[in-house]
Amino acid sequence: MRNRPFAALALFAACLLLIPAPLLAAHAPYARVPARPDPSDELLKQSVMAYTWYQTSAEARALYYQAFALADMMLEKDLADRSVTKKRAVIVDIDETLLDNSPYNVAQLENHSGTEALSWNEWVKLAQARALPGAVDFLTKAHKRGVDIYYVSNRSVEHTDSTIRNLIAAGFPQARATHLLLSDGESSKESRRQQIERDHHIVLLMGDNLSDFAQIFDGRSVADRSKAVDLLKEKFGRSFIVLPNPMYGDWEYALYNYRQLSPEQKLEARKKALSPSPSPVRQQAR
Repeated sequence: MRNRPFAALALFAACLLLIPAPLLAAHAPYARVPARPDPSDELLKQSVMAYTWYQTSAEARALYYQAFALADMMLEKDLADRSVTKKRAVIVDIDETLLDNSPYNVAQLENHSGTEALSWNEWVKLAQARALPGAVDFLTKAHKRGVDIYYVSNRSVEHTDSTIRNLIAAGFPQARATHLLLSDGESSKESRRQQIERDHHIVLLMGDNLSDFAQIFDGRSVADRSKAVDLLKEKFGRSFIVLPNPMYGDWEYALYNYRQLSPEQKLEARKKALSPSPSPVRQQAR
């Protein structure tokens, strides 16, 4: 009698061996399938490193100081040219060239996590963006030397008042409506640059996006942007001064061929643009 439980267990085990494996699997508990990553979350995760570098790296700060120091040297050199008869002017972009909007970008991470974040319009109206390193000092020197300063930005004309308030609060000179050329819906800055050039000698253009400098960069592919840079290479560091911006810009939109893509399509486009071997884009541009 003591061995009956053991005998029954052995009989049950033997019966299990006779049952086909597919039938057993059909009645097994469902295995948990890992959830597919949300493409929107993946895009945000990729942005975190760019935001971190921009806000915390001493290298970013050094690049701003370096750019404005170079701009000062080029302006000094141009001022020594007595053949210039027109009024001199410096054309500067605003966002991520003079003013730091990275707090707005970082806030969008919180917005995605369920916390209400400011919209771009609300952020601009606050007029609280801080000046980037070296920007105020350079433009103040230019102002004292009698150079006209024109702020050419693709902020909407609806933001004229708040943009002027922000520039003044941050310490920038000549921050008034006649020196502020915002967008009335047109993304290209070419017509605004030409407007200034009619009665000015343009000494410098400064910005974080290649379209801040010349029309040849507007709406161009990744490869064509690189070719245009090579074509105009003599201007960079002389009359074109580029500021760093890893957070957004035409460098990214070019990856998408300037189309509206889903988050999943954007991720795919980013991956396709990468190469473990020497960049084919750079090779083509030469």
